[in-house]
Formats: sequence, C-alpha cells, structure tokens
Amino acid sequence: MSTRRTTILAEADLLDRLARHARRERTTKTAIIAAALEAYLGEHEPLGEPAFVAVGSSGHGRLSLDARRIASRLMLAAIVSRSFFGQPCTSAR
Repeated sequence: MSTRRTTILAEADLLDRLARHARRERTTKTAIIAAALEAYLGEHEPLGEPAFVAVGSSGHGRLSLDARRIASRLMLAAIVSRSFFGQPCTSAR
C-alpha cells in the first residue's frame, strides 16, 4: 500500500491531545489519525453490495437451502454491524 503526505488544520488543543495520546500509547500521530479515519469512513460510507452471492438449486440434497440460509445470515450480519456502529439501516439491499 502506498502512502501520501497531507496537511491538516486542527485546534491546538486537539493536536496537543493527539501528541499526548501518541506518547502514552507509544505509537505515532500518523497511526492514530489513520485509525481514526478508517473508523470514521467505515461508519459513514454506504453499505456495499456483497462481492458475490449465488443461490441455486441442486440435485444434491440440501445444498440450495443451505446456501440461502448462509446468504441470509451474511446479509443480516452486515445490517446489524452497520446499525451497531451508528449508521441505521432502513432496508436490506
């Protein structure tokens, strides 16, 4: 993964708190800011569609029923996860 440099403007108090937290946690300000951005964007980006979901019928017993149950469980987990992290979901896609 490549990185790029950027500049941010923030209140002096916020930057002081950031520096203290970085020292206390023995990490870098860059790592804290990157984690904060990941968390914020993870909560505010729209819920994406599953990369691939396929359900069909098969002559091999319960395969299609199992696939439907697994797909439903994955979709429910995605909806609950979004709701838990503060972005309410009004409908499943």
